[in-house]
Amino acid sequence: MKEILLNDLKWEIKGYWPWVPLKGTSMELGQELMGVTDWIPATVPGGIHYDLYRHGWIAHPYSDLNSLNCEWVENRWWVYRTTLSRPPCQSAARIELVFQGLDYEAAVYADNLMLGEHKGMYETAIFDVTDLLAQRETLEISVLLKQAPDEMGQIGKTSATFTQKSRFNYKWDFSTRLVNVGIWDNVMLRVHQDFSFGEISVTTDTKVDAHVSEDMTGLINIQADINLIAGSIEEQILTVQIICTDPDGSLQVMKSIPVYNGDVLQAELCIPQPQLWYPNGYGEQPLYTLELKLLAEDGTELDLRHLSTGIRKLEYRHNEGSPVDALPYTVVINGECIYMKGVNMTPLDHLYGNVTVEQYEMMIRLMKAAHINLVRIWGGGIIEKTTFYDMCDANGIMVWQEFIQSSSGVDNIPSKQPEFLELLHKTACTALCDKRNHVSLTIWSGGNELMSEPNKPSNYSDSNLAMLKGLVERYDPGRLFLPTSASGPVEYITEEKGQGHDVHGHWKYMGNPYHYELYGSNDNMLHSEFGVDGLSSIKSLSKFLSEDHLNPVSMENSVVWRHHGEWWDTLSREEELFGSMKDLRQFSVCSQWIQAEGIRFILESNLRRKFQNSGSIIWQLNEPWPNVTCTNLVDYYGETKMAYHWVKQAFRPLHVSLDYRSLQLYPGSRFQGPVYVHSRDVDRIEFNAEVLDASGRIIHRQVFEVEGTDDRAVSAGMLDFTVPELEDTLVFIRFSISEGERGRQESFYVFSTSKERLYAPALALEGGKLIVQHEESWQEMASEAGSWKSRYRITNAGSEVLLHIHAEESSNRYWMEADEQFFTLFPGESRTVCISCTSKRAGGFLAQENYHINDGQPEVEFLSFLTV
Repeated sequence: MKEILLNDLKWEIKGYWPWVPLKGTSMELGQELMGVTDWIPATVPGGIHYDLYRHGWIAHPYSDLNSLNCEWVENRWWVYRTTLSRPPCQSAARIELVFQGLDYEAAVYADNLMLGEHKGMYETAIFDVTDLLAQRETLEISVLLKQAPDEMGQIGKTSATFTQKSRFNYKWDFSTRLVNVGIWDNVMLRVHQDFSFGEISVTTDTKVDAHVSEDMTGLINIQADINLIAGSIEEQILTVQIICTDPDGSLQVMKSIPVYNGDVLQAELCIPQPQLWYPNGYGEQPLYTLELKLLAEDGTELDLRHLSTGIRKLEYRHNEGSPVDALPYTVVINGECIYMKGVNMTPLDHLYGNVTVEQYEMMIRLMKAAHINLVRIWGGGIIEKTTFYDMCDANGIMVWQEFIQSSSGVDNIPSKQPEFLELLHKTACTALCDKRNHVSLTIWSGGNELMSEPNKPSNYSDSNLAMLKGLVERYDPGRLFLPTSASGPVEYITEEKGQGHDVHGHWKYMGNPYHYELYGSNDNMLHSEFGVDGLSSIKSLSKFLSEDHLNPVSMENSVVWRHHGEWWDTLSREEELFGSMKDLRQFSVCSQWIQAEGIRFILESNLRRKFQNSGSIIWQLNEPWPNVTCTNLVDYYGETKMAYHWVKQAFRPLHVSLDYRSLQLYPGSRFQGPVYVHSRDVDRIEFNAEVLDASGRIIHRQVFEVEGTDDRAVSAGMLDFTVPELEDTLVFIRFSISEGERGRQESFYVFSTSKERLYAPALALEGGKLIVQHEESWQEMASEAGSWKSRYRITNAGSEVLLHIHAEESSNRYWMEADEQFFTLFPGESRTVCISCTSKRAGGFLAQENYHINDGQPEVEFLSFLTV
């Protein structure tokens, strides 16, 4: 089989009123019905909105309230057209026109002859054009997309859902109503010979010789359907040739296996002393390459497939101390328990057809850098494109994949509508067969927050979920299927002991001291969704808010702000902790601080219970359109919030955490806080604790020493000191560990003795002086887009502490990464920071940022908490 991509053909689109394309001419007048737009150039893959925006038919839908003026797009019918030429394949037995992503309900035509109809985003639409191309040199292909179905948004009835269309498009707490229509994935021709491979399954495992424990063998099991393409042909003996090469390119196995047409190939490859695949942070991700050739009796090549896989043993265990009725939430890879350091990922763009490889690469890079090893692909979003899963394989990011179902608020009962179940069955089968060969795929789930009654997750007894469970057992039996997320006795995190299995919540900072009391003493077994909200940076806010809206305001008083994150109003929270917000920058930095503080405490509390708790999966990594405020760690433009960097610190392989139950301290009282070390494969750890005031005066110093951590949180003892009387009321606690060549690592906590507005004194810290010395820079031109690296020496030459120092690239031409961000320097202290900048390249709606401009040097500046 040969695949010929058709994405780069000359595609056009035109909009019509409903049903008009089927009629063509007026019944009364007989004249042509011309449509609501002209023919305009189209992007494939892509979406209607992007093409309309590029050619001036709509204003940018992400700015201010502009998306409200774009809702007409989903209510029109749209026609794509292009012309394709007959491929130079004289001996083809069948030529298929293949659409990997039609969104949503389509009819496909070739030279005005209907090839067929299709409904659904995720099942590939395939049409036989063999005879038509035999008669013609060219074919005009037309794709009629009907208006988008009126599906449920976040608020509605799950029981009434009837489509397999991405539901976040219809309004969610992190998005607006902007319903995608278009060809959102690849279009191609598939050219088949007389026989072809059908579905292929690749699974891996390991076995150890019972007599020689070091003698490990890797197993690669291959199952492949052999399909007859050309109609009635006498039974033939075919040959499947399998070539397996290791990650270094060396040949490991070559096999030739005879098969008959209609057979299912079964093959097992044994790899001695295999290089094992591990998740990020637990080892490397070596991938073996498989080449499968289907050969005719005379040796003619009929089909060729290339696949890659990692060798690993995948198992699941019950958590330590797990009740008997709990599911096995602990992932075990190659015999080692893996703590899920996870994030939930929404689609990367509201109009997801325009997501590029570069955007996927950026998200994977951010995950890997933050020590994240699992991503949950949420059931209210989309099943991502194949490229994303390939990147997860290569970078050790385990995938928790949900089927396309989600809660709706009014009721959350999985839909039993026959039309829906038929579509769900098709989507599930497609997803299972497409994704099961990815070594990164670790968990399947029936959907997001499906509940049989309020606060009670649905289970396998639900007929909808029972169907999905049966499909997983049939197509991918080696992987865990969870009925829904959350799962267990209760949906939401609770103070009641013994009820929290896999739980969700909360998504707000719960206030001082309740936030710390709730999470610090919780006993949940898996925390698969939780978060804290925080504002975007000024740099990002100014890209989608007009000047009149760049002021601190409550969602109650601004429809524009409400349109970009109404659930996540934090103004009252910041005013309670800091006092009045005098400008937007102050509001942003204060909001990001509390988001970072709130999420870090939850992570550290969960990590202290490893493996009673088997994972923490933050809601959410990203956002699909720009919000003023949201629970994301990375904003729409790829800018990382302070919370991202504090998550990165909490997930480090070596980390010290402090357990506390309030941010408020009382002068003259005794503070006693348990201290824990989180690490892997470290025999002995010695570290310092310092308690300081804003001038850098050391109030208390303590040395801790820990022996052997064994991938658990180990108690290092108690931080014990008397809270002093302080003029500025802020108390800083810093733990420092020397990591040899990697320098010093810190954990930093800020407390207050203020009786009200605990963090208000931070806004009065004006004695710090930030000195930046550009030590060294160099440019690498390894590709069309250059990358720049620079080293800076950052010093506090003032008299007071500088909080949350971070770098920002202000030219908008580069993605910027720093080895350390949002760190604190006391007077006289310095830190060396390395910055990497890569030219921005992105398509779709991010193209407005001039990401293709590669001239000029990066413009890096360093800011602190109070920088004006």
